[in-house]
Parts: sequence; structure tokens; C-alpha cells
Amino acid sequence: MARRPTIKEVSKLAGVSFKTVSRVLNNEKNVSEETRRRVEQVVAELNFRPSLAARTLAGRKSFQVGLLYDNPSPYYVYHLLAGAQEGCAEHGYRLLTQPVDSTAPGLVADVAALVDETHLDGLILSPPVTENEALLDELDRRGLPYVRIEPGLRRDVGRSVTIDDASAAQEATAHLLAHGHRRIAFIKGPLSHVSTVERLKGYRAALDAAAVAFEPDLVAAGDYSIESGRRAAAALLDRAAPPTAIFAGNDDMAAGALAVAHERGITVPDQLSIVGFDDSDLAAAVWPPLTTVRQPVHELARSAADLLLDAKNQRDRMTFDTRLIARASTGPVPSR
Repeated sequence: MARRPTIKEVSKLAGVSFKTVSRVLNNEKNVSEETRRRVEQVVAELNFRPSLAARTLAGRKSFQVGLLYDNPSPYYVYHLLAGAQEGCAEHGYRLLTQPVDSTAPGLVADVAALVDETHLDGLILSPPVTENEALLDELDRRGLPYVRIEPGLRRDVGRSVTIDDASAAQEATAHLLAHGHRRIAFIKGPLSHVSTVERLKGYRAALDAAAVAFEPDLVAAGDYSIESGRRAAAALLDRAAPPTAIFAGNDDMAAGALAVAHERGITVPDQLSIVGFDDSDLAAAVWPPLTTVRQPVHELARSAADLLLDAKNQRDRMTFDTRLIARASTGPVPSR
């Protein structure tokens, strides 16, 4: 087995002290750019990987970051965790992930215990955990750094990475309107997610722009799960005047709607068009593949980790673009 290079060797080859190498590895500010580049070059050449235990003992940091999430979509969660893990690894940190119930009365106490027991250096909060004001207040009181992914409320609090949900939903609805659809249903997510409110807002804005009356009966409740999409779609299609198109607030619910259409012998997109949101792996796996809004979940999570850990990144907020991906689940309004 090859011997691991030591920090002493890095120090000698870079021509700097052990302490300077440690400062570079810990992303501390008081190091010149020239010295930082020299140390990073030697670290790369030697493939040096510092011991987490040694780094922890050498200072007050644990070199661990926590990620809290509360989302029923496995595809969203997968890309969320993968992106955050990638971002943490780039800075030499470990990621501890914790599923939570964002509405539970004991959430703040549970997160406080997690922080105390693991000595986390910071937290990444994903929606809807981002909206728990009591938790935000507790983190601010402790002075624990955190970054919020897609916050809706109190956008001035802390640092965040986000997308424009309303604009993205407006574009998706406009896509259906451009195909001649006028009875467009919307399956919304849980109200605990601000994205639900924003996407509904975008849906209504597109209808207004096209002078199409908003019909509350064409909005059905879901919870971002496939099963809730099935239930909502079944109720919408049971109406005396069913919609010709369904826009679901995420791909999982859109897949549920697609399953109901198949079960009822409704051809997609000839008889019913369906649009999702996220562009998860599921969107391309179902048949027909879903037209959807591409949300860069992986990049949002990776950038949240970078914003939290990179001392040189001083931005408070980063906004990422979305893109409508047109696939085979949408087409012209059927002729009656």
C-alpha cells in the first residue's frame, strides 16, 4: 500500500510553514493568493488528503456540514444530496444528511440537539425547512452559518440560492396556451412549500396574459408525491367538462396524472397534454416522456455548499435559470 503524503512534505515543497498549509486547507482568509495557489498546487501534485480527525483536533471546526430536507420526491432528494455532497467534498467537508418533519413542534429542539452532538460548522436548509421561522431565529441566535435553498419568506435572512418559480410556471402554462389549450388544470403541491404558492401565481399570470378566465375548480391539491398526482388527476378528469391539459407542480405528480390517463385509455398527448416541473430522471423515463421545467437541483445544492464554505464567495444570494424542456407529453388541443 502506498504511503500517504504528510502535511510536513506539503509544507517543505511549498516552502511555507505547517500553519500556512493548515490555513489554506481550512479556507482561511489571511493567506495571499500567490501562497494559496502554491500550496494548492503541491496538494494536488501529492494527492494529499488531510485527516479529518487531525484537522478537527487542530482547531475548533468539525469539518462537517448538515443538510436538512423534507420532500417526498426521491428524485428531488437524490439530486439535492448529490449536489450538496459534491460541494462539501470540494472544500474538504463531510455532509451529514437529516430528513425532518418541517412542521413538527419539536423541530427546533431536534436540530439544536443535532448541532450540539455533531458540532456542525454550518447547515444547508432545503424547502420547506427554509420557511421555519423559529428555526431561523435559533440558528441566528447561535451564530451558526447556514444557506437556504429556494427560500420564499424572509428572503433577507441569511444567504440563499434560488430560482424564479413563478416565472418558470408561467412559461410552462404559456406553452400549453400556445398549443390552443384553454381548460388547463393545475395540480399544486403542499402549502408548506412556498414553491406551491409561486407556481400557482405563475400559472394564473399566464392565464391572465392570455385573457383566459381562472377557474378555481381546475386547481387540485397534491403533496408532491406520485399518489397525490393520481388522486388529483382522477378528480379533474371526472369533471363534466374535464381539462384538456394538466400542469403538475412537480414531475412525480405529473407521472401520477399520466398513469391515470393510461388506465382510462386517454391518449397523451392526443387527448390530454401533461406538463411537470423539475426535469427529474422520472420525466424522461415515463411514456410518453414529460414536457417539464428543468430546475437545476444539483447545481442549487452544490452552490449552497460553496456559498457556505468558500470564504472568497461573498454573495448573499444566487439565482439560477430554469428552462422548459418540450417532450412528447404535450401537443395541440384535441378537436371536439
